[in-house]
This record gives sequence, C-alpha cells and structure tokens, in this order.
Amino acid sequence: MLPGGAGDLGLEPDGRIRHGDNFVVRTRGLWNQRGYAVIIPDTREHASLRGQCGSSAYARVVTDLIAFAHKQGPQAVFVLGTSQGSIAAVNGAAHAPAGSLAGVVLTESVSVMGGSRETVFSAGPQNIQAPVLVVANRDDRCNVAPPQAARQIALAMTASRDVHVLMVAGGTTRSRQACGSRTPHGYFGIEEQVIDAISAWLDTHA
Repeated sequence: MLPGGAGDLGLEPDGRIRHGDNFVVRTRGLWNQRGYAVIIPDTREHASLRGQCGSSAYARVVTDLIAFAHKQGPQAVFVLGTSQGSIAAVNGAAHAPAGSLAGVVLTESVSVMGGSRETVFSAGPQNIQAPVLVVANRDDRCNVAPPQAARQIALAMTASRDVHVLMVAGGTTRSRQACGSRTPHGYFGIEEQVIDAISAWLDTHA
C-alpha cells in the first residue's frame, strides 16, 4: 500500500509511526482483520516523494516491493495507492512483470497537476495490464483529485481488459485542507464502508 502526501511515515526504530493519519496507514489494522497482509513502505531519512512517485527509480522500488510480497507466500499480490500514492501505484504497476499483480487499486487519485508536477496520467497508465479498480468519493473536495476524473482515469488503462470504477460518498472533515487525510479525500469516517467495497473487488480477483 502506497500512502499519499510526501510518503514519509516517520517510522521510528521502536516501530512507532509519527505520521499515521493517511488512509492506508491508519486503516492497516482493518485490512489485517479482513485477512490481508499489508506492506507500507516508508521513505529513507524522511525524504519527500513529491515529484518522485512517477520516476523510474520509484518504479523499481514498487516492483521490488511486489517481488518481496511474492516471497512471503503464494497468495495474490495487489498494489493499492491513495492520492499521491496512486501515482506510485500506476508507475509500479506499469513496470511490473507480466502476471506478477492480481490487481491495482487507485483511491482518490491525483489527476490534476499540482505542486508535485505529476499525476496518474503521467505515470504510464496505458501500460498496466493487470485488473484495475478506480475508487472515487463523490464528496472529495481535493482540487487535484476531483471525483469526476475517475472515469477518465479508467479510460487511460488501455492495456487492461478489466477496469472498474467504484464511486462512494460520505466522510467527515477534521482537517483544514481539503486534500488532508482526515476528510472525505481520506475516507475519514467511512473507512469500513470503503474497505468492505474494495475487499469485495479484491476477493473476486485473488
């Protein structure tokens, strides 16, 4: 799972996470409860991934994570990215070896150019062959992740024969910024509903 924002979890040597608000980070236990093992990478020395998620170097990071996941057992491997992390998910999936991914999940994807100067469209969506689920919250007010772009993102996956758009609604706002994690952009308050919907798709592709 690839978090949004700068990608810096603030993982401490004792296992504590200083930046745990992001959707995929704060819900990791909920995924575990549903039977999923979760891998969430941190950045080195608290570096920012803004502007780097679509790079060839980070594509190698994601494909290495996919290979690592396969070494843990025979279970199906998926990549899920949220917000800025969706750029990394697209990039990694576009470079993943054929057959290595059971599916790709993109949630509240950055589709409008912002400060990072990259979007899911610049990360090679046309090269993804695995099944894809694009999730968008109708109530997301983040200016770089408009929910109405979900179908445009899906249409960009021209090499995949299995692309689905899942629209959700709801959430509460506890952040000052519309693109913050504790808002509808981060599914704040509707985590269980969203995870259940995504899980249903994952289970049909495992």
